[in-house]
Amino acid sequence: MATLPQLIEEDVQRLDETLREFNAQTDALAALVIDKGGFLIAHQGDATQFDFTTIGALASGAFMANQTIAGLVNEKNFNSIYQQGEKFSMFVCNVDEHCLLAVIFQSQTGVGVVRFYAVGAVKRIAQQLALARERSPGAGLDLSAMNVANPQPLFRKKEL
Repeated sequence: MATLPQLIEEDVQRLDETLREFNAQTDALAALVIDKGGFLIAHQGDATQFDFTTIGALASGAFMANQTIAGLVNEKNFNSIYQQGEKFSMFVCNVDEHCLLAVIFQSQTGVGVVRFYAVGAVKRIAQQLALARERSPGAGLDLSAMNVANPQPLFRKKEL
């Protein structure tokens, strides 16, 4: 089953715009849209300071582990996780059934401002992904089935 809709340039631009605006509103250092398998879809922030690919994979794993804990305590789900450090903190929240928003910010920034602005960003991200799904239902990608060692078949030009 496809987890990521087929994204066109306009989709990526809108996701990037949403993340840039979110970072400006919250003073976040980075914002990532990741699928629940841990694959990085879009990001804004300083990629030289953080390894977004690895952070996306680990944040997804932490979120999914959190969902398992929710089930163990008879909770339908936990829609976010927050990890606080001395210098940096991270907030990860659910976007839709397939994607997450992960935010890295300085610990001195309150998580409340990040949570507040995340509500609007999540809505915009979910709407853009829904538009992409509607544009081409069933044409998405199952990133978990992708052969990372040989991704060539994924990037071949489609015959008309």
